[in-house]
Amino acid sequence: MAETITTDVCIVGAGPVGLFAVFECGMLRMRAVVVDALDAIGGQCIALYPEKPIYDIPAHPAITGAGLIEKLITQAAPFRPQYLLGRQVTGFARETDGRLRIATSAGDTILARAMIIAAGAGAFGPNRPPLEGLAAFEGRSVFYAVQRREDFRGKRIVIAGGGDSAVDWALSLAELAASVHVVHRRPKFRAAPESVARMEALAAEGKLEIVVPYQLHALKGSGGVLEAVEVATLKGEVRSIPADALLCFFGLAMDLGPIAGWGLALERGHVVVDPATCETSLPGVFAIGDVATYPGKLKLILQGFAEAAVAAHAIHPLVFPGQALHFEYSTTKGVQGLAA
Repeated sequence: MAETITTDVCIVGAGPVGLFAVFECGMLRMRAVVVDALDAIGGQCIALYPEKPIYDIPAHPAITGAGLIEKLITQAAPFRPQYLLGRQVTGFARETDGRLRIATSAGDTILARAMIIAAGAGAFGPNRPPLEGLAAFEGRSVFYAVQRREDFRGKRIVIAGGGDSAVDWALSLAELAASVHVVHRRPKFRAAPESVARMEALAAEGKLEIVVPYQLHALKGSGGVLEAVEVATLKGEVRSIPADALLCFFGLAMDLGPIAGWGLALERGHVVVDPATCETSLPGVFAIGDVATYPGKLKLILQGFAEAAVAAHAIHPLVFPGQALHFEYSTTKGVQGLAA
């Protein structure tokens, strides 16, 4: 049901950086409403790699995408954010009192003093291989992400791609699959060298097969049930690989969606911000995480976390004009839920 909501900050994106922005705003006594196009909280961590380990989160030598999101939701919970899922922010206008009137695709209206765009790289979807009849197999035998590793136990798996996702899942699934074939158009992989070395070692032991230089050619099966994947060389040599599942890792097609039409300064599909505040070219509109760009920007979750803190502090005077911010460390301030 469409709502009219008054809040301090509207956060666009419920991925890890957006969730941490809820916490940072909450620590400064600012309420947040979070809008996300997906039907679940977690962004790409949940949609693409919930069971894949992440290694560069401070104090966590390894944590899965789903595990990280669970902890961030728990961390944000004391500040009682309101989540509006399954909808996009379609646009906004500025009220006479300076507030932003923000509209969603579900008809909601959000009145906020500031907006933080934490939309990752915008709306995203997989780059699909140009295979005849592909749609009939998608979601049943052809997948672009691994939601549950256990679903592939005992299966004959073909993995297509040459980046980190392809190699990482080849290493992980080789432990439980009946067979794993990794198809790539050339012998050189774009993944971390140590991971490639581990994959090559497994291939030498006969625990998986590296199929190069081949590309996907055709799918064999019926009713969405895969029987084999045909691959071919550039010379036209065709090979058929018996398979129950095809995992395609050709990256994501990114689209800023409605954000691209808001009049923000953009650079190569990213939103330009002032690194000192994370404010965009429009007053009161901030951007953090992968969607934001500035000189020296690193596309790391931990940098997005730092940007969430920077943006929250820059927004404080917009929510509490004329009120000095006496910043305290969390070790002395503690974490308390906001009063109703």
